[in-house]
Amino acid sequence: MEAEQMADEWEQVPQGDDRIAPPRPLDAIDRDILRILQTDGRASIRSVAERVHVSRANAYARINRLIDDGVIRGFSARVDHERAGQGASAYITLKIVQNSWRTVREQLQALPGAAHIALVSGDFDVLLLVHTPDNRSLRELVLTRIQAIPEVLSTRTLLVFEETDLDRRLTADGV
Repeated sequence: MEAEQMADEWEQVPQGDDRIAPPRPLDAIDRDILRILQTDGRASIRSVAERVHVSRANAYARINRLIDDGVIRGFSARVDHERAGQGASAYITLKIVQNSWRTVREQLQALPGAAHIALVSGDFDVLLLVHTPDNRSLRELVLTRIQAIPEVLSTRTLLVFEETDLDRRLTADGV
């Protein structure tokens, strides 16, 4: 899918009352709060407030604003997939029918073990990260589930031999 075609598809999204507001700029305190929560998503409001030198009410209001603005998309646990019974991981690249991104995305989201989906540019259109119990389950997922999606033209599977989660700390420039 060419960049211009992707842009055309984006322009077809309805632009009504549900339009997303432009992001508000983040100040140093907001960035510090994000850094703390990225390191420890279970940090209490009190500890966040103390570490950024603001009142608890101010920290609470800022965190809620970051959530409301969509800067913080949620809180989650970082999982060791192998220890959780998902010993096989793979990145799967997909070429899809032009203008079928939304349909394909919905179907990929429903797949067991789907962890990350991205519309990308380059030699393929979609990059999908999956975690499965073993290679047999991975084979089944690719050959019978993904390749059965009518809009999927081709796939390529890249096995993950080892993973390292990078610490998602903010840079001086922002997120």
